[in-house]
Amino acid sequence: MATLPEKISESFDLSRIKRGDLEVYSPIDGAVIGEVTTDSAASARDKIERAQAAFVDWRNVPAPKRGELIRLFGQRLRDNKEDLGRLVTIECGKSLAEGLGEVQEMIDICDFAVGLSRQLYGLTIASERPDHKMMETWHPLGVVGVISAFNFPVAVWAWNFALAIVCGNSVVWKPSEKTPLTAIACQKIWDQAREDYSTDNAVSTDDLSTLLMGDKKIGDVMVEHPAVRLVSATGSCRMGREVAPKVAERMGRCLLELGGNNAAIITKSADLDMALRAIAFGAVGTAGQRCTTLRRLFVHADIYVKLVEQLVKTYASVTVGDPLDDRNLVGPLIDKQSFEAMQAALDQAKAEGGKIHGGERVLEKDFPRAYYARPAIVEMPGQTDVVQQETFAPILYVMSYEDLEEVIELHNAVPQGLSSAIFTTDIREAELFTSGRGSDCGIVNVNIGTSGAEIGGAFGGEKETGGGRESGSDSWKSYMRRATNTINFSSELPLAQGIK
Repeated sequence: MATLPEKISESFDLSRIKRGDLEVYSPIDGAVIGEVTTDSAASARDKIERAQAAFVDWRNVPAPKRGELIRLFGQRLRDNKEDLGRLVTIECGKSLAEGLGEVQEMIDICDFAVGLSRQLYGLTIASERPDHKMMETWHPLGVVGVISAFNFPVAVWAWNFALAIVCGNSVVWKPSEKTPLTAIACQKIWDQAREDYSTDNAVSTDDLSTLLMGDKKIGDVMVEHPAVRLVSATGSCRMGREVAPKVAERMGRCLLELGGNNAAIITKSADLDMALRAIAFGAVGTAGQRCTTLRRLFVHADIYVKLVEQLVKTYASVTVGDPLDDRNLVGPLIDKQSFEAMQAALDQAKAEGGKIHGGERVLEKDFPRAYYARPAIVEMPGQTDVVQQETFAPILYVMSYEDLEEVIELHNAVPQGLSSAIFTTDIREAELFTSGRGSDCGIVNVNIGTSGAEIGGAFGGEKETGGGRESGSDSWKSYMRRATNTINFSSELPLAQGIK
């Protein structure tokens, strides 16, 4: 049975969360591991208003001083990595190695943000008028609202949070109602960092980070509140279509990280041993519940039979079971609804001509209230309707191709555009795939799988994936507002465009 880590229970009082109205289940065995009190619309609005007041003070703190707080937060995450990583596994079901890796992402983005706090650069721009200077300055934006999904319950929030804080904002976070305990633990770790910070700094850090607990109705309070200047939402394409119009109606900003129907192309020149390992991890990691999970595989006809045979053999050796046991590579699906969606997709694939390997429920006798499934390989005659849909489960649709340019068109012919990969040892094929007429995704990889992005690069996708960018590169600009300044140091008043 899944039990909360002892240090987490003692230090963060999670063991006392037993009287709320929201029951929290572990997908490992279906057991209740906590009860959380949810917010009302009134309490949610009050928290947002307090976050707005906190922002008004925090924006005046020099950015390197803001970075110092994030440095302390990163140190506290290092101190609690093992226990928080274990809690991630218990609450969302990913393997312990992946749970620890998710906390490492949090630590990495804190390090990135600390450096960024001294690099919030603007441009100096040449003016057409004599004795004039033009420049860009970047300023804190306001309250940033974060809506996170169950599959990465802490890392994606941290991508937003660390950057938003060093940029001078406050953050209101609504975690998935399926994974609220990890959010509470993060807030407790944050409070520890705040205590460390307050010994050397007089500025208040109260309400810089606030949790909203609840379902879609509470998320709507955040989405519709005028004080929330940016809503960063991670979830399905359906969710994004609901959030974006509501934010746009009040002229707010959206940063959307939505669905991904990610594909890889295996050319006949590919290193097949490398490709096989990347395919397996990309398709079965987190039980297929990553936005960057590999879902479509295009294999050159000359190597199709050989590669599929190897894949089927590899899948048969994959161990499915309790993710806290490091002998198991694949843990459970998050809940019954996800398992049923997987089975419905497999039924549809079969009806559309697919040949299915795997996909059945396992360990039902051991874990009757949990939903473990063998990862599925489905050989498809083409990119049918079911292949163009994202099913959040370990299903890999495999198709053959002959012409690279034609398969790139097929690769792009889905509504989503998050992550993509090609495996090739031909530089011309690699350059074509990464060019403007190649993959239309936000992430385009060569000889590496679709999942496992590093925090240094901007993360996000195109089309129905939402167009947002989080984490590295210049993603910090999403959390700030830009001002263009023109300074006249002459004794004249010339106008632009030669107007007199």
